[in-house]
This record gives sequence, C-alpha cells and structure tokens, in this order.
Amino acid sequence: MNEAISPSRGEKWLRALAGKPAGDAPVQYADAALGDDQARFIAVVPDPENRFPRARENVIGLEQGWRLAQAVREVIDADATASKRRPIVAIVDVKSQAYGYREEMLGIHLACAAAVDAYASARLAGHPVVALIVGPAMSGAFLAHGYQANRILALDAPGTMVHAMGKEAAARVTRRCVEALDALGETITPMSYSLTGGFAKLGLLDQLIEGVDADTPTDAHVAKVQAALVEATASARAGSRELARRLESDTARGSRAASIEVRRRLAMQWDAVAV
Repeated sequence: MNEAISPSRGEKWLRALAGKPAGDAPVQYADAALGDDQARFIAVVPDPENRFPRARENVIGLEQGWRLAQAVREVIDADATASKRRPIVAIVDVKSQAYGYREEMLGIHLACAAAVDAYASARLAGHPVVALIVGPAMSGAFLAHGYQANRILALDAPGTMVHAMGKEAAARVTRRCVEALDALGETITPMSYSLTGGFAKLGLLDQLIEGVDADTPTDAHVAKVQAALVEATASARAGSRELARRLESDTARGSRAASIEVRRRLAMQWDAVAV
C-alpha cells in the first residue's frame, strides 16, 4: 500500500489562500477572492506519477512549463475585453528546473520560455502579477514561475530562498565547503543564501512577510499574507507594467551600481548604432 504523501508548501498555501484547486498535479490552480478582486492562484506541486522521472518533485519540467503557460493564458483570454484585469498570484515553491536527457531533447527551454512569455504577456496586458515565495525559488524554475511578476513577496521563514543553485551543488562547483560558501555570501551579496542578506539587498524583493509559519499557517497567518497580496495587487495596478523599478530603488542603486552603469552604457551604444 502506498504511503500518503504530505502536500508541499506550495500546495498548502494554494489551498489556504484559494481553496480546493481545479487543476491536477504537477500544476494546480484555483480562482478565489482576493480583496475586491477574483484572482487566479497557481502553484507547481510534486507529481510522483509523472512520466518524466526527473520531474516528479516540485520542479519545472516539460509538462510544468506548458501547463503554467496554459493556466496563465486562460486568464488573459478570458479577460481580453474586460476593463479591469484580474490578479494572478504565482505561489513559488520550486526546487529547480528538471535536468534530464529527455527534457533537453524534447525542448525544456521552449516549455520554460512559454511560461515566462505567458506571465510577461499577462503583466503587460494589465494583469497585476504577484509572486509569493513560500519555499525555494531556484534557478530556471523561478525564472519560469514568478520572476516576471510586477511584485515579489516572500515569507521570512526557514526554507525560503532565491538562488541560481542549491548550496551543496554550489559548494562542489566552486570547490568550497558549505561553511566557506556561507562566509562568502556575507561579503558578496548575490552569493548569499539568506533572503535578507542576498535577494532583498538586490532591490528585487518588494516585501518580506514576517511572523508567518510557512509549514503550518494559522488563520491569522493566512489573513496576514492575503492582506500583503491585496496591497501588492493595488501597488502593481497603480505602477508601471515594466520591471525597470527593480533597478530604480535605493536598495538597487546601492548594491547594483555597477550593473546599472553597464546597462546605461549598453543602451547608449545601442542608441548610437540605431541612429
């Protein structure tokens, strides 16, 4: 007899915020009230029976990428003539993209790109897109599910992180022990595995939600997160549909000065050639 599989953080928060999901694993979604809006909540969840062995955990594989795109584009199409576009909330709990021979041969880059394009299209069409990080937001998985959001929120809880590579893997690649990697993250911001010490200092995180149990949230915790999502939705509607604000905040100007200068010089050279 198969043992019951406990739901992932992403699935727990999807149910807590939106109730019973409409879709099946590996991509689940539900439409529910968010303040005065009706929002679509989307999460990638483990799929132990997935036909692609590399994609059985909460990762972004071939099916996940295409189904994310489908879930987002359903909302875009349904609201195409609406005067007010509904919010889309990406609940982020993704360990990685699915690395495998089948995935590479069958075009995981296209599946991930389809998800990215769908989220970007929704944002540019006027849908307030909000990413809520409740677990790991790693590598290409976060790029496909969450990074295109107008606003990015995260729970201040153990296990939530944003990075290009898992800590143990990064230690092997850089030929350091994990302890040395942690020490490096204290002086080099992008190397930090701490949300407050890394991702937040890059000007990319709009709000760190404190005092919430990510694994077993109470009704008060859920209400606190809902309030943060409502606020982020209103902020997204009132602001630009572009992502330039990520480089315009005081935090970004302090920690990403060189990156901002490189972009300025590239734009200047591009404009000179275009003329």
